[in-house]
Amino acid sequence: MAVVTCENCGAKNRVDEGAARKSLQAVCGRCGAKLTAEAETQAGHAGASGKPIIVTDAGFARDVLGSGSIPVLLDCWAEWCGPCRMIAPALDELAAESQGRYVIAKLNVDENPQTSAQFGVRSIPTLLIFKHGQLVERIVGAHPKQAIAARLAAHV
Repeated sequence: MAVVTCENCGAKNRVDEGAARKSLQAVCGRCGAKLTAEAETQAGHAGASGKPIIVTDAGFARDVLGSGSIPVLLDCWAEWCGPCRMIAPALDELAAESQGRYVIAKLNVDENPQTSAQFGVRSIPTLLIFKHGQLVERIVGAHPKQAIAARLAAHV
């Protein structure tokens, strides 16, 4: 499921990506207005807003493993981590440049210990790249934007 904002009333709506791909018309739950084709396209690509999406233990399977063929770079970080804060602007830039080719997601390891333990995150920042619901690459430590982009591009 993706969250799509209604252009008519501003309500946030959950839209099934499968329905959006099959061109079924999604409507706003508050006002009944049809959600635009652009919004439906965004529903098919979590994070298509050009910003990193926030992932929790509860939404991990849906947001990351359920992304299909679109690669997801999951930034495992913590508020107190200096290197995590250093690479955050680069990840924000990558999200803005994604154009639907990939998704940048952020997982706060302090607030979501289950997912970080599941993937053996013992050092942060750790960047995990998923494709087709599988972990395909792990990047540990702070790296420059170009290095992260190159590793991510290998999976696009």
